[in-house]
Amino acid sequence: MIYDTCSRLFQFGLICAAALAGGTGMTQNFAPVAENVTFDQVQTLPHRKPDATVAYGDDALQYGLLWAPNTNANAPLVILIHGGCWLNSFDVNHLRPLATALNQEGFAVWSLEYRRTGDPGGGWPGTLEDIKLALSQLERLSSYSIDLSRVALAGHSAGGHLALMAGTDLTPVRAVIGLSAIVDIETYSRGTNSCQTAGPDFIGVSLEDGPELYALANPVKQALNPTSVLLHGNNDEIVPLDHFPKDLLPLSVVAGAGHFDWIHPGTPAYHLFLGTLKLRLAQ
Repeated sequence: MIYDTCSRLFQFGLICAAALAGGTGMTQNFAPVAENVTFDQVQTLPHRKPDATVAYGDDALQYGLLWAPNTNANAPLVILIHGGCWLNSFDVNHLRPLATALNQEGFAVWSLEYRRTGDPGGGWPGTLEDIKLALSQLERLSSYSIDLSRVALAGHSAGGHLALMAGTDLTPVRAVIGLSAIVDIETYSRGTNSCQTAGPDFIGVSLEDGPELYALANPVKQALNPTSVLLHGNNDEIVPLDHFPKDLLPLSVVAGAGHFDWIHPGTPAYHLFLGTLKLRLAQ
């Protein structure tokens, strides 16, 4: 499914993205922007500080930033996993604008930090083990007004890979969402861009020398959670749309969207993501 018309109309400030998201007032703090935003554009966005830092393990990097519900009613929970090629050069903080926007829409948001390539214990399989550990500790959020029967897990880029992998046995969950996700790590790691070449560093060995490890780390070769969906842009040069089989999972493609559109609350891609969350997490 390609959202081409909506993508074009949004540039002129029309309401197509609002219709997709099933609500109004979604861009009140984030101005509409054209597709294919840069990482720098994301980093300069306004955001609100998290309400709490909630640890899920003993390591200093095993925590999540929590944006709590802004009402007394129990809010659905969105768990975010940031990307960054699995590298410790990129941390949880670049998702603060996304978490802020989602929280303003009525969601509780727990944005996870984790050990990455370059951190002691990071890489394969420690990075995935951190995410699974976090998902097993949702009771640590029980003191907040959060409805833990309405949970969505979403990851961007390498975080999308981790979401798909960690979500395989997550219950209860209403949706596992890959945003420009690295879906087929074997095919992806054969590429030559700077994120693709980070794949062997993450696994700890080249594909040729450790095919069995790549198979274990490949969402394509797992029994994925039946609630899983993929959202991608057809202008993504960092995680190309053609690196995974299109019939693997339900897939929605935003025409013109680049890699970072999904984490910028001013884009049509973000509003498709928001609409997906509202649909899946409705009462």
